[in-house]
Amino acid sequence: MKYMTTYDLMETVRNTNQWLGASALAMGSYPAVAMVPNPFFRLVAAWGEVTERTFARMIAKPDWNINTVVGADGRDHIVSVEKIVERPFGDLIQFQVHGRPQKARRVLLVAPMSGHYATLLRSTVASLLPDCEVFITDWHNARDIPVSAGKFDVEDYTLYLADFMRHLGPDTHVIAVCQPAPLTLAATAYLAAEEPEAQPRTLTLIGGPIDPDAAKTDVTDFGRRVTMGQLEQFVIQRVGFKYAGVGRLVYPGMLQLTSFMSMNSERHSRAFSEQIMRVAKDEAGDHDKHNRFYDEYLAVMDMTGEFYLSTVERIFKNREIAQNRFEVAGRHVDIAAITDVAVKTVEGANDDISAPGQCIAALDLLTSLPDEKKASHLEPGAGHYGIFAGKSWRNNIRPLVLEFIDANSATPRASKPHLRTV
Repeated sequence: MKYMTTYDLMETVRNTNQWLGASALAMGSYPAVAMVPNPFFRLVAAWGEVTERTFARMIAKPDWNINTVVGADGRDHIVSVEKIVERPFGDLIQFQVHGRPQKARRVLLVAPMSGHYATLLRSTVASLLPDCEVFITDWHNARDIPVSAGKFDVEDYTLYLADFMRHLGPDTHVIAVCQPAPLTLAATAYLAAEEPEAQPRTLTLIGGPIDPDAAKTDVTDFGRRVTMGQLEQFVIQRVGFKYAGVGRLVYPGMLQLTSFMSMNSERHSRAFSEQIMRVAKDEAGDHDKHNRFYDEYLAVMDMTGEFYLSTVERIFKNREIAQNRFEVAGRHVDIAAITDVAVKTVEGANDDISAPGQCIAALDLLTSLPDEKKASHLEPGAGHYGIFAGKSWRNNIRPLVLEFIDANSATPRASKPHLRTV
């Protein structure tokens, strides 16, 4: 499937469905058909509206839509998004809150690069902004990156994270959500050995597959069933002529979206059927619950082919992080090099993506870290999304994470020799 024709065919199908939706909406909205006392045309227009919006969202990058935050003075403070570090495959951005004193807590959110944009963590950012200075990794869509920019795999990802942490300085508190948890742990260990003065103060790992074999899920079973040759042959494609990354090998976001939706196909089908009926009855809104969720869920991005394949092979199949065998540029990244970065893991009891046991495995790898600097939390009844953006995050996990940050902020870091792994 590594042909541009395949990618362009998939984009043609998406574009055609968007056009069909727009056409149906226009046809069902003519004043003339309103004179027909049959609900058929209202249903046609409703189907068209939902269909056009659905397929249009698949190539749109969502906005952050975080405009203001209430300060301690009770005033609304304007929030702007500013690029702090710019790189070809991802930027470090800050949510600058204007007109308020700097907050003591400096938090770096490491967003997943698993098919969705960093805006997936919009509610997480919004919940932290009143109490923290918030930074986040903003990964770019691989289809928009020219081939001349080179490769980007798990080692490059790790080095990007190390650069971002180095830029923000040692008083940073890092929170990694889902997919980047293993590589964020590796980046912290890399700094611990290479540049210990640049290490973050704390590291919180939320629902990440540190050891995918610790608890099996559909995701880990898929990784075991499929060979690397099958993945490379059937899911990796070349970006078509429409985008700047033409010719780049990618794992297309629309393929990832298909796999996401197939896991809960009945629920998604019901949701869209119900939304069509709400639109037909004039009960839907532009930012109702359905549109708020699916505007984000359907907005997918391509990953570089080498990043996707190296993630499956090295993190899931070979378990290099779980077995402390991960290497960057031929140099072993020893997790045991972390000796004074406080580490907390958070898991959801009902997480079917990174099941309980996968994330807490990180603590067993930290053999040089004192027990008083290790912490874990298992949230009862919480699924994957809930532990970083849902009710469980807002009511229980966020306060615990802030307490953990505060408890490990005032302790001065002991000086130690500059260690290098061999």
